[in-house]
Amino acid sequence: MRLVQVTVPSGKLETVRAALDDEGVDFVITEETSDRQYAAIAYIPLPTNAVEPVLERLREAGVDESTYTVILDAQTVVSRDFEKIEERYAEAEDTDRIAQAELVATALDLVPPLRAYLVMTVVSAVIATAGLLLDSPAVVVGSMVIAPLIGPAMTASVGTVVVDEEMFTRGVKLQVVGLLLSVASAAVFAWFVRTVNLVPPITDVTAIPEVRERLAPDFLSLVVAIGAGVAGSLSMTTGVSSALVGVMIAVALIPPAATVGIGIAWGRPMVSLGSGVLVLVNLLSINLAALVVLRYSGYRPTQWFRLNEARGATVRRVAVLVVAIVVLSGFLGGVTYDSFQSAQTEDRIRAAAADTLAATAEARLLDVEVRRSNDVLFRTTESVVVTVGTDGGTAPSLAGPLDAAIENATGHPVDTEVRYVQVERA
Repeated sequence: MRLVQVTVPSGKLETVRAALDDEGVDFVITEETSDRQYAAIAYIPLPTNAVEPVLERLREAGVDESTYTVILDAQTVVSRDFEKIEERYAEAEDTDRIAQAELVATALDLVPPLRAYLVMTVVSAVIATAGLLLDSPAVVVGSMVIAPLIGPAMTASVGTVVVDEEMFTRGVKLQVVGLLLSVASAAVFAWFVRTVNLVPPITDVTAIPEVRERLAPDFLSLVVAIGAGVAGSLSMTTGVSSALVGVMIAVALIPPAATVGIGIAWGRPMVSLGSGVLVLVNLLSINLAALVVLRYSGYRPTQWFRLNEARGATVRRVAVLVVAIVVLSGFLGGVTYDSFQSAQTEDRIRAAAADTLAATAEARLLDVEVRRSNDVLFRTTESVVVTVGTDGGTAPSLAGPLDAAIENATGHPVDTEVRYVQVERA
């Protein structure tokens, strides 16, 4: 529920009263005595989704942006007449949809002051870098809570649908600055950590599971980013708190941005490349999803002559985002295909080892460990460790047959290691 307060210009009082009567809403009008060319103040309690049509009717009556219109969140309205108004507007679609003026204000409120935005971005990136190097999911999640990235993404999308170029430009600039600052902060901090040995020497950062997660993004990464964009825009249009949604958006951006910085600090271009593609895909997908949802929700410029301009701007920006995502998706497709091929190869290796041991009564297969190269893309099988259980007698020599079967399954030479474990059966 909302309480709308509108200052009524002199000479417009009867027109405003008639407009509100025609709209069928309750209101109270009090005389204005400040001698500022206002005749009265109208107080109008409304359901959330009724604010926009009522404001549109008031604009037609001559109450434009030169007057003051204040929209307050009303906790409770006790009135039988208001219950009837709620029932009438409950039949309409989007019962929780907030007014466009409230949407713009919400988007702007999500962006902190510039200094706070920069400091929080740096702190978030540094904490994320520490969590990645320590392989601590809890620390990485903590870094996402303070990341202020939801505001710029939502601001750019809202600026597009309402044709506010200043708002759109500000959102885009803050997103670019935020991500560049995140990468730079992560790189500097990771270099410092490596130089002064704040953590045990790490020769291969790709061996850290939390880092490895961000190196080879597949098409499922798009699902996370698009879901974050949809959730962010819906949280604004319904007036729901955006705090948790902001964490979800930070999940898609801050850890991979920190991974880019780690790759720079360790001199691993492929690490920075893989995580950099993930950052860009997530950023573009969030903006695309938010823009589409806001446009579909029906938000338009208040001036009718700017409707075509808004439609054209939205179509152009959606097209640019889609083309960029499609281009970057080539990398995602390569990773997805590589993962599929790796899984198939691993299945063939396990089947080959099982078939080889099936004819050996003195041993049985316990485990097969497949070790692949640390490349970001097109990882190859380098070695296989086969664990075999025996009953304590003379262990058969299985390295040769297993190596031949595994190399036949992979199609290239592989180092095969066989480990024998004595198994006692009751």
